[in-house]
Amino acid sequence: MKIGELSRATATPAETIRFYQREGLLPETARTEGNYRIYGPEHVERLTFVRHCRSLDMALDEIRQLLSFKDSPEENCAGVNELLDDHIGHVAQRIRELSALEEQLRMLRDQCGGVTGTTECGILKSLTEGAPPSASKRKKPRHVHGTHA
Repeated sequence: MKIGELSRATATPAETIRFYQREGLLPETARTEGNYRIYGPEHVERLTFVRHCRSLDMALDEIRQLLSFKDSPEENCAGVNELLDDHIGHVAQRIRELSALEEQLRMLRDQCGGVTGTTECGILKSLTEGAPPSASKRKKPRHVHGTHA
């Protein structure tokens, strides 16, 4: 199959396929007399694997390592477990960072309690001043039907 067919079969844009090839995540391909790359089932399988890893927010280096393990079926999976444990730690750290960002955005949102002219907007003023709103200025959470709003 040509790149367009591989693209359709894996729901992956052709440019992304070319990028993964340049990054060494896909095996080399045979070429036609017209110099078109020819892809086979092994490319579909590998590209599907790479795309699944990317959907789990894995970095290209992590995917390379996993592919190395996949290509060495005689090895034990201790390294795979370690890589995944490290990735879980990375995701947990990002969740903490995103939670802190959410809190900062909520505090920023609390700077403007109603609809006013933009010259009076507390959000725009806070952003202009450059200092993030402090936790002490945070309003108490509102409750709506027994849940936090």
